[in-house]
Amino acid sequence: MQFSKWIVRSRIPILILTVILLIPSVIGMVRTRVNYDMLTYLPSEMETVKGQNELLKEFNKGAFSFIVLEDMPDKDISELKTKIEKINNVDTVLWYDSFADLSIPKEILPDEIYNAFNSENSTMMAVFFDKGTSDDLTMKAVKEIRHICGKQCYVSGMTALVVDLKDLCEKEEPLYVALAVALACFAMVILLDGWLIPFIFLISIGAMILINLGTNYFLGEISFITKALSAVLQLAVTMDYSIFLWNSYNEQREKWDDKNEAMAQAIKETFSSVLGSSVTTVAGFVALCFMSFTLGKDLGIVMAKGVVLGVIGCITVLPALILCLDKPLQYTKHRPLIPDMSRFSSGVIKIFPVFLIIFAILIAPAYYGYKQANDEVYYDMGESLPEEMNYVISNSKLKEDFDIASTHMILINSSISPKTVKEMISDIEKVDGVKYVLGLESVVGSRVPEEIIPDNIKSILKGNKWELLLINSEYKVASDDVNNQINSINSIVKNYDKNGMVIGEAPCMKDMIETTDHDFAVVTTISIVAIFLIILFVEKSISLPIILISVIELGIFINLGLPHYLGQSMAFITPICISTIQLGATVDYAILMTTRYKSERMSGNSKKKSVYTALYTSIPSIIVSGMGLFSATFGVAIYSDIEIISSMCILMARGAVISMLLVIFILPAMFMLFDKIICKTTIGMTKISN
Repeated sequence: MQFSKWIVRSRIPILILTVILLIPSVIGMVRTRVNYDMLTYLPSEMETVKGQNELLKEFNKGAFSFIVLEDMPDKDISELKTKIEKINNVDTVLWYDSFADLSIPKEILPDEIYNAFNSENSTMMAVFFDKGTSDDLTMKAVKEIRHICGKQCYVSGMTALVVDLKDLCEKEEPLYVALAVALACFAMVILLDGWLIPFIFLISIGAMILINLGTNYFLGEISFITKALSAVLQLAVTMDYSIFLWNSYNEQREKWDDKNEAMAQAIKETFSSVLGSSVTTVAGFVALCFMSFTLGKDLGIVMAKGVVLGVIGCITVLPALILCLDKPLQYTKHRPLIPDMSRFSSGVIKIFPVFLIIFAILIAPAYYGYKQANDEVYYDMGESLPEEMNYVISNSKLKEDFDIASTHMILINSSISPKTVKEMISDIEKVDGVKYVLGLESVVGSRVPEEIIPDNIKSILKGNKWELLLINSEYKVASDDVNNQINSINSIVKNYDKNGMVIGEAPCMKDMIETTDHDFAVVTTISIVAIFLIILFVEKSISLPIILISVIELGIFINLGLPHYLGQSMAFITPICISTIQLGATVDYAILMTTRYKSERMSGNSKKKSVYTALYTSIPSIIVSGMGLFSATFGVAIYSDIEIISSMCILMARGAVISMLLVIFILPAMFMLFDKIICKTTIGMTKISN
């Protein structure tokens, strides 16, 4: 209570301090680097990651791109190649004149070398950069290449994807928050009892969002998914805490003549309820930190931090704002538009067996859809971009003109004899879907003596420790075909060199698939166990955690299963994030009703009366919470052209509504059915007999 009174007395210093903190927060937010490359979140011990590091170390080659040029004379292409080579951070440009300019007659070049770089009306260059895929300097170089080459140029590769994704995100992100704020405010104006209070909520929550985004500076960088969703999610999941304080303050105003005493009491009561509510949400986000694919850790830390800051803002900044604006807040109050729910609740209790039957019927199809949808996710981030983006068009051109859907690289020991390397190349070219393998041995042969190839060309493909080979594949990145192809190629490479490595976008994607499949099981288990233990501790019951989690998990199965039945696909990260976010954020609805049900039963009321009272008193809060999460995410889902952002937001919005409906209709039925078991397995209820 002393802490609450101190907050009330210190409201002006609290607001001043908050404003001061916003200045470094905005600076930190602007200076926090955003990572748009999903592959950088792979565990560092993976062979593909080690191989990329070796490639950079040995050959000074990090990122890799193909450039497709249409309807250009060879002379102009050669001049363009020279211009590209002069761009900062471009290490090497390979075209067929990389060999022809060195006194090698065109007619003695192997057909596969010529065909690798030329089709009917198109030609292709391979460009290596001396920095990593998502390095700012590499992205700048890709932009310069596009500028120099003009409209006849199509740049593929992961860096081109990152550039287009970054440009689209930077264009859309400011509107994400604007949409979330506008729709959340609209919902709160309708559902709450005041015209002004939603704007006060948004000021308080907005300050905490800025502080959260500013403190991300100390993390070094955050992912584009984290940047796009963190503000929207923080607004959605912490709005409840503000509602708790406002409702409690209004109740205390009727008991106390002094608004300061009323607020001190409201802070005291709200802190305990908000703390209990936030713990499950934090647990859901912390579970993401256990992913070996460290994008989960990135999102988990930022969002857990955001929830904690939301709690702090709720008991400090918001009370200070409410007290300073108490008169206009009281003047602009109106009757809530949510009707009295007593008759509705009575009807739900009366036909509770119907909802138990519905629950039982939904389990099988929901779980089946959930499992199938998890198997139908996509891993290629190019699929999340609109079709008119340069990267998407470039990949289509590469496939149409050269029948290349992906490119792998092989690093083998440079001491292996050319004869052995040729044998390996021959074996690899027999693998289904491999178009050809390009390496030093592809050029050197009976028609081209190795002696006439200058050292600067040899150094492109052969170093002191490693020799580099390029494999062009007909199979698309992240497909089953390319993953099987990589397995076959890897077996061949290991047969010739046990330390040899197959690297590139497709091998990294394959590792990402295997990593995230494991992560999904781990994160789901950890989040369920953590939230089970929290409910066990809060409700002091063995049976209640099982009942509550069962209801919310059904909601998760329904939500994540619907894409299968609707013929939609999700990004690989979506099921992992949604399953933990929906569980952590919406189990609060169930806890709210459960706490009231327990209180009524322990006060001596009958089973039916207790469930009825718990239902009709909880429905308004559940609707407000559910619609707050829905409104904050739905607008972003409709607006965003980035499929991964849009699908995650639509699933969060839909998940809030599904969980809300299940808690209102199914949970009371579960209480009616399992009341005896609940009483026998809950501390403080064991002596209840009726």
